[in-house]
Amino acid sequence: MGSLHKFSVILLILCFATLGSAQYVKYKDPKQPVSVRVKDLLGRMTLAEKIGQMTQIERENATAEQIAKYFIGSVLSGGGSVPAPQASAQAWASMVNEMQKGALSTRLGIPMIYGIDAVHGHNNVYKATIFPHNVGLGATRDPDLVKRIGEATALEVRATGIPYVFAPCVAVCRDPRWGRCYESYSEDPKVVQSLTTLISGLQGDVPSNDVGRPYVGGSKKVAACAKHYVGDGGTVKGINENNTIIDTHGLLTIHMPPYYNSIIRGVSTVMVSYSSWNGVKMHANHHLITDFLKNKLRFRGFVISDWQGIDRITSPPHKNYSYSIEAGIGAGIDMIMVPYTYTEFIDDLTEQVNNKIIPMSRIDDAVYRILRVKFTMGLFESPFADSSLADELGKQEHRELAREAVRKSLVLLKNGKSSYSPVLPLPKKAGKILVTGSHADDLGRQCGGWTITWQGQPGNNITAGTTILSAIKATVDPSTTVVYSENPDSSVVTGDKYDYAIVVVGEPPYAEGFGDNLNLTIPEPGPTVIQTVCKSIKCVVVLISGRPLVVEPYIGGIDAFVAAWLPGTEGQGVADVLFGDYGFTGKLSRTWFKSVDQLPMNVGDAHYDPLFPFGYGLTTQAHSS
Repeated sequence: MGSLHKFSVILLILCFATLGSAQYVKYKDPKQPVSVRVKDLLGRMTLAEKIGQMTQIERENATAEQIAKYFIGSVLSGGGSVPAPQASAQAWASMVNEMQKGALSTRLGIPMIYGIDAVHGHNNVYKATIFPHNVGLGATRDPDLVKRIGEATALEVRATGIPYVFAPCVAVCRDPRWGRCYESYSEDPKVVQSLTTLISGLQGDVPSNDVGRPYVGGSKKVAACAKHYVGDGGTVKGINENNTIIDTHGLLTIHMPPYYNSIIRGVSTVMVSYSSWNGVKMHANHHLITDFLKNKLRFRGFVISDWQGIDRITSPPHKNYSYSIEAGIGAGIDMIMVPYTYTEFIDDLTEQVNNKIIPMSRIDDAVYRILRVKFTMGLFESPFADSSLADELGKQEHRELAREAVRKSLVLLKNGKSSYSPVLPLPKKAGKILVTGSHADDLGRQCGGWTITWQGQPGNNITAGTTILSAIKATVDPSTTVVYSENPDSSVVTGDKYDYAIVVVGEPPYAEGFGDNLNLTIPEPGPTVIQTVCKSIKCVVVLISGRPLVVEPYIGGIDAFVAAWLPGTEGQGVADVLFGDYGFTGKLSRTWFKSVDQLPMNVGDAHYDPLFPFGYGLTTQAHSS
């Protein structure tokens, strides 16, 4: 027995010795500092494994097999790219988990990071809470509210197994003709800076000894992304992806400041803008990406391209892809959102490194940064979805928060034809009221672009939520008759006696360049409805839009005028304030121009002659209940 026992012990020791050498790997040890883990892992990686980390591919072509074969480091959902229509949180999580299994099956088992646009809540996902778009949040002037929205969004995103969001957009929109102006909190950099609190909500508060380093506080938080670096909101005539013509001082004092705050808050990633600065494409701008962002501002996270961003360095896009790769990677971009032709990208980049066109030091810098974020956020320890979070999606507390955000985002621009006869708040008890307009009973229009699909879409079956009409009906006294007519003719308006009318009109949903608009008029039949109704009935006009629109021709005939921006799914917040359960408190985060001929016109300009100035907003008191 003794000799057999001795033999067993020796065998065990031998097993442990071989296991030990195979098993204890520094980068897999969470007790080791992040820098030690990154260096250990980086030292073990082949060129193919490194380039894989730098490659982000679209969900549509991301199978576990492809991810393993090419060592893919990241997958994304583009706008509206979903596992199935109306997919549940569990369906999302299981899709992400399957992909993750592919990444973990590789030699080094580096987890992939899944990214998605969650720009006003988890907006691609059916039944998620849709918060007001940033232009409305800018009007709240409430950094704590925006932080809480970040916290709720992080939980809803994690509910679907996703750990990374392409938000916030910290653009300083200087021209409302830009189709992304609603993604900007304000034309004033100070307001945008103050609302980078969203980052702390999404990622958690960076510990005081780690200020300026990428930080994600565990598996209920997500990595954030400040975008689009830099000057995206300053292009000529607001043309999307165009040229921002401004001197260095202007760039640094108007468009750069939000990045200072984002970095201090530990933002994990920065996305580069499609636009150019004085004719130089940002995706090829070594000075601003490497010399300034990485070296001067000491940004330590990773820099990601926009969708096919390097392709668009050339005109037409993808015309000279090897040049695009050389210019984009050479400028300092670490992760490329390819998102489809990834084998071409991998082959071409590999060839350029092998031919010393791109130095290995540049590749190592990119991979070091990507791994730093993955280790910091705990992705190696918790690569899979936490199924216990599924109920966070569309949670009632989050809807209440969105409703609060709607209330605080509303800006009252006119209240009565004289200040002695205010119209708002409206009485809940009335004989008969008329509710009218294209946006009164349309959840999709109320949410705007980047909702379920990339461009957004009209209609009430896109997701769960409360339209403004439903909210009005739920708020008025049961004895009040509510008549709804989307586009009434004068016979409807004059054929009955109404105490007052609520007219809800505005823009259709749009995103990015599809929203570029040089005339900024309220689309028909909006103006006709305003004129038909307001001529005969005391009227409140509620404008649903991503920016100020031309209202000067009608403002004289309107009794009360409310800018409601793009409020999202919780339309009850609009009725809360119209009927005085809460007061109006919102202030314009953008200048309201008289005519488009004045544009661009921003607060502080020498020739400043607005219809309503930046910071304007009337207040009302809540009814005491």
